[in-house]
Amino acid sequence: MNPIEHIRRHQEELTTWRRDFHAHPETGFEEVRTSALVAERLESWGIEVHRGIGRTGLVGVLRAGNGDRAVGLRADMDALDMPEANGFAHRSTIPGKMHGCGHDGHTTMLLGAARYLAETRNFNGTVHFIFQPAEEGQGGARAMVEEGLFHRFPCNAVYGMHNRPGMPVGQYGIRAGAMMAGCAFFDLVIQGRGGHGARPESTVDPVVCGAAIVSAYQSIIGRNVAPNDTGVVSVTGFSAGTAYNVIPDQVSLRGTVRAFRTETMALIERRMRALATSIAEGFGAEARLDFREVTVPVVNGAEQTAIIADAAAAMVGEAAVDRNRIPAMGSEDFSYMMAEVPGAYILVGNGEGEAGGCEVHNPHYDFNDAAIPYGAGLLAAVVERELAPMKS
Repeated sequence: MNPIEHIRRHQEELTTWRRDFHAHPETGFEEVRTSALVAERLESWGIEVHRGIGRTGLVGVLRAGNGDRAVGLRADMDALDMPEANGFAHRSTIPGKMHGCGHDGHTTMLLGAARYLAETRNFNGTVHFIFQPAEEGQGGARAMVEEGLFHRFPCNAVYGMHNRPGMPVGQYGIRAGAMMAGCAFFDLVIQGRGGHGARPESTVDPVVCGAAIVSAYQSIIGRNVAPNDTGVVSVTGFSAGTAYNVIPDQVSLRGTVRAFRTETMALIERRMRALATSIAEGFGAEARLDFREVTVPVVNGAEQTAIIADAAAAMVGEAAVDRNRIPAMGSEDFSYMMAEVPGAYILVGNGEGEAGGCEVHNPHYDFNDAAIPYGAGLLAAVVERELAPMKS
């Protein structure tokens, strides 16, 4: 039976689990309840569970046959620090926290794949079910890797996925090579000399200096990054002053940088530092830049991309699989796992319109439960391809 159809038999129960996760969101490294429920379900299917990897992360291990190859399947579990604006029955019960990115659905899809594989065992080797905490900018994947994830649970390949609003349910998108951008966060502090708003000549105005730096930063992509390369510099915060008639001593800026190549990210950082320093000196101020890597780019292996795309096409037809998906400037810390083990990261359709088209990180977002069998089924199908039983 097609894994999608097999898993769809459990649709009602999987939907209940997903909505329970949604109603009880837990943010990075706080996924205690979620992790416990995942472990309980894995153990009920006879899957060996290892807890506390990357603090609240866990790994389930399932073996069949005598094969020596192993495949890792990964899902993220954390929610976002944001309020929910939905009014349905399974809305968040935790003020200021929300599953606004669909990780509740990703966790459920991996559980669905785990149950299917535990029931059918149509593979020869080992599957590692990796349930990761703290994907949303807090380094959960890196924490798991640094705590010996792949030393304890060696994998020949690792696979992950993310829902994609606006893509019809039952469709997939992927590409070999760069799939998602690397990400850095930055904070810039400009130290001036404050004073009375009526006597600016007696001050070193950090507000005017900060505004000049914001404008200059927008020249980096257009004048320093090659036209056939890609990057984004976004200043997303500008904090200054507390009174109408006071020029402040200090201004703080913050923002994010995205790039598909680590060399491009390094170039952008160098230019940001040089511009901030020189512009601040020109105003008589000082600038201090804190630039920190959040994720490296997601780069899909050619072999693993072909395997998961072929698995998808075998289930839903070639026309429903976009093998040349446009790279996304969003970021994903699954990249740290893929830096250790070759793998692939695929997009799964979350639906269009009201059913699933609301963009992620939006207070009205909700994962589309109709997508669960397509994500779970694909993860299971990848295992059956990677660890195909030997024919007698």
